[in-house]
Amino acid sequence: MRNEKLTLITQTAILAALCFVTFTFLQIKIPVPGGDATSIHFGNVFLVLAALLIGGVYGGLAGAIGMTIADILDPVYIIVAPKTFILKLCIGLIVGAIAHKYAKINESDDKKYIIKWAIIASIVGMSFNVVADPIVGYFYKVYIIGQPADVATILAKLSAGVTFFNAITTVVIANLIYVSLRPILIKSNLLVNYQKSKKAA
Repeated sequence: MRNEKLTLITQTAILAALCFVTFTFLQIKIPVPGGDATSIHFGNVFLVLAALLIGGVYGGLAGAIGMTIADILDPVYIIVAPKTFILKLCIGLIVGAIAHKYAKINESDDKKYIIKWAIIASIVGMSFNVVADPIVGYFYKVYIIGQPADVATILAKLSAGVTFFNAITTVVIANLIYVSLRPILIKSNLLVNYQKSKKAA
């Protein structure tokens, strides 16, 4: 039990670091009115991957911590760091809930079943982000930061388009990595939830 907890914490830290690195260094910033910016990035890829591999709570925390730290260290994004933490955690929880609580993909060895539910969970999680990110962003900027409503509206519209693009790339890339990485982790006894389900059986 102790080793499983340590493995989960270690994997969470590694995936948080990957979220940080990909968001920070694999992004294209798009300047918008008011000195703000939105960006095409790959941080969400490792957030979704984390939720598929280690569950919604740990996966969500990996994405939330990694990308919130990235925001804090970026002078453009530092003011939206709290919003980032909440939204990324929610994405992880949604993906994890569908993949593990509902579909229980770590209790299956049926590749088609696993891939199907991993994709469904990813799509639902990123669909939430496509809707929530611009809406939450609008209210956060207007009522917390005090940005003019017209500027926040323009930013929300631009953000929605970029977020949609990010969502598509995230679903595709995260699932390609997941399908490739899952068997390796199983053989190495590093997929903790899979080990627990097999022990219970």
